[in-house]
Amino acid sequence: MQHVSNQKQSSGKEKIQRFGNFLSSMVIPNIGAFIAWGLITALFIPTGWAPNAYLAKLVGPMITFMLPLLIGYQGGKLVYGERGGVVGAIATAGIIIGSSIPMFLGAMLMGPVGGYVIKKFDKAVEGKVPAGFEMLVNNFSAGILGAILSLLAFSFIEPVVAGISTGLGNAAGAITKMGLLPLIAIVVEPAKILFLNNAINHGVFSPLGIQQVQELGKSIFFLMESNPGPGLGILLAYWLYSKGSAKQSAPGAVIIHFLGGIHEIYFPYVLMKPALILAVIAGGAAADLTFVLTHAGLVATPSPGSIIALMAMAPRGGQLPVLSGVLVGTVVSFLVASVIIKRSPESNEDSDNIEEAQAKMKEMKAESKGQKVSEVNKITKSDVKLIVFACDAGMGSSAMGETILKKALKDAGITDITVKHSPVDNVPTEADVVFTQENLYERAKKSAPNSEIITVKNFLDRSRYENFINELKK
Repeated sequence: MQHVSNQKQSSGKEKIQRFGNFLSSMVIPNIGAFIAWGLITALFIPTGWAPNAYLAKLVGPMITFMLPLLIGYQGGKLVYGERGGVVGAIATAGIIIGSSIPMFLGAMLMGPVGGYVIKKFDKAVEGKVPAGFEMLVNNFSAGILGAILSLLAFSFIEPVVAGISTGLGNAAGAITKMGLLPLIAIVVEPAKILFLNNAINHGVFSPLGIQQVQELGKSIFFLMESNPGPGLGILLAYWLYSKGSAKQSAPGAVIIHFLGGIHEIYFPYVLMKPALILAVIAGGAAADLTFVLTHAGLVATPSPGSIIALMAMAPRGGQLPVLSGVLVGTVVSFLVASVIIKRSPESNEDSDNIEEAQAKMKEMKAESKGQKVSEVNKITKSDVKLIVFACDAGMGSSAMGETILKKALKDAGITDITVKHSPVDNVPTEADVVFTQENLYERAKKSAPNSEIITVKNFLDRSRYENFINELKK
């Protein structure tokens, strides 16, 4: 019974992760556009660094039309490639034109719907189009279906989504005024550890934040998930009070987390001692309270969640409140984490060794499924042509792991193996070996069923890669 319960729990978590990844995958490829809009807003609006009424004319059209259309296109493309992207963008146009608020939620709805509809149409007519009429049918089907979806979105769907968006915005504003916003850390911080950070930031807080920017010129919602303070406190506590490879890797993780903005780097440190979730919740709540009291806010989504990005997206005169919240979150998280780490009965070199913890977790997981633990030494150099690092979004921590392994392979004189990074749900089918985080094992296995899956707790753990290379050499 317990085994069935664990399977259901794992399946439920996996579905939530997949849905969250789908939402964030519509936004993350367009982060550059969001940053461009944020910089223009921070510079040229009346309260900006260099107010300019002429250049500020870019702000409205970019947030009303450009950004939602990019999201709608990406949503359709995720479902059905370029063709789905085009129809998704057409459908999105119907929901954004005439709307009085930025239609990001509408774009996340109509983009995938457009891709889905054209995908189903193409499947229905496959093999039934007379020779010579393929281009005619392809072009007119996309045009006709796109037009219908756009009309439906403009006439019927837009008022509904606008009402929902306005309601969510009003509710968020009311929660903020009541001083209850810091309690959101109880949900946000654990969800981040489950690799839902991108979904929360880009799927929930970004639409709310952009709507608030229209009214106030800045938004506190851009700081809720992206604040590096709580994670920094965890890493500093490990650095000072832990032992083994966790202590040794913590300084590098601090730089990558705080300056590089890759928050996934601290997740394994929390997973090694689950009680540390209390530390990040306390740090997050304290930081959010500070943000509320100091009226902190950003003009756009900081991505990645680096202190550099936070400062760049802060409005004129808004740096000190942001820094105050980050500092408070760091201190509170550090103090709570220090107590937990020092009092932990397992706080010794062996238990804090990330590699050993990873191996133990993998063995337990395999045994729970009645499987034999896969050993790295079953792989030979001749078997491996492509290695893929897979994380949730396929951009931050996986790219970091790719860089480290590439250098290690080069130093070992191995030059005929290709190393790439990828979203965990879109691992190339030709991948021979996939490195991923433990929480993403099930998704990686579904995405690459024929690949050797190697789970790691920390993409910074160079010893893991050194052992792998040594086995290849054998």
